[in-house]
Amino acid sequence: MTDKETGDRAETLALIVGSAAFLESLEQLRRARALRGHRPGISRDFWEQVSKLGWLSLRVPNEQGGIGLGIQELCVLSERLGACMAPEPVPEAICTAPFLSGTLLEDVMSGSLIVLPAWQERAGDLESKAPTVRLAQGKLIGSKKYVHMAEAAGGFVVTTSNGLQFVRKDAPGLSVLTTPLQDGGHFSELTFDNTPTEPIKGSFETVQEEITLGIAAYLLGVMRRAFAITKDYVTTRTQFDRSIGSFQVIQHRMVDLYIQIQLVSASIQQAAAILESSPSLAAAKQAVSRAKARASDVALLVTRQAVQLHGGIGYTDEADIGLFLRKAMALMNCYGSATAHRARYLTLVCAARGKL
Repeated sequence: MTDKETGDRAETLALIVGSAAFLESLEQLRRARALRGHRPGISRDFWEQVSKLGWLSLRVPNEQGGIGLGIQELCVLSERLGACMAPEPVPEAICTAPFLSGTLLEDVMSGSLIVLPAWQERAGDLESKAPTVRLAQGKLIGSKKYVHMAEAAGGFVVTTSNGLQFVRKDAPGLSVLTTPLQDGGHFSELTFDNTPTEPIKGSFETVQEEITLGIAAYLLGVMRRAFAITKDYVTTRTQFDRSIGSFQVIQHRMVDLYIQIQLVSASIQQAAAILESSPSLAAAKQAVSRAKARASDVALLVTRQAVQLHGGIGYTDEADIGLFLRKAMALMNCYGSATAHRARYLTLVCAARGKL
């Protein structure tokens, strides 16, 4: 990449950060708290704002009316969304949009239609290949599990043994069974019983890696904000006429957490660069699995430590810091747990070294 291209990229990333500045307000935390436990669990006003900012067309190529930005921009935006714990499934919608075309794509980019991916068939599954969901006489049969925030969607991009299919949420033969999550959000199981579909082109394999990395970046935002809130708290909370943050044991714990957060950030940046530049999908999967596993582990570590460092108030529902722990617990397994990604990473590394 030339110096000019590097400078242009830095300017684009700065513009993304600037457009997301409003997410840093305390009002956004109050909004996330108010949406907990409700269906569909998102704000249509917020989604409209997301659309007006152009975020929904971030990964759509210029020739299709989008702004055609890359994975690094997606990660920067996802991190900002995580810092305010936005319940809206923005990273998933951004990455799914390029599969669509015509009126469907226009509706998605305008914010009037939310389309989410449905790819997983069992717990711990990291492969988007669909061994069971299939077409029979042009109708869809089978089921998909763990579709995050499916109640908010108007349609789904479904992986099948016959390629990708678009299914409207109100299509006959589609039933949605929803389960609440720890953070107040939800996931759903979709069952297709001779459900009409529309075939669409493309492979979900690379997009699945993009969304997984977007979720990792969202977790990075969660842990950064939890760390910042805790740092403010230990600086102002006094004991024995001293701020508790002046005690060496607290300082050491905060430094350890900060180092872990920086390692997650570096892993995500490296994975984004590899996803954008490497022709090898196996290399990209390795990098994404490394980043997601680390993000899942550290998000739980940081948010649990944050609650403990707040003392008794950290365990109350009224304290915002507890919301970050619940969000980390809900998303650490979304698009693959740390254990599943470590297993995939080991398999890929061994295969690359000819040991399998």
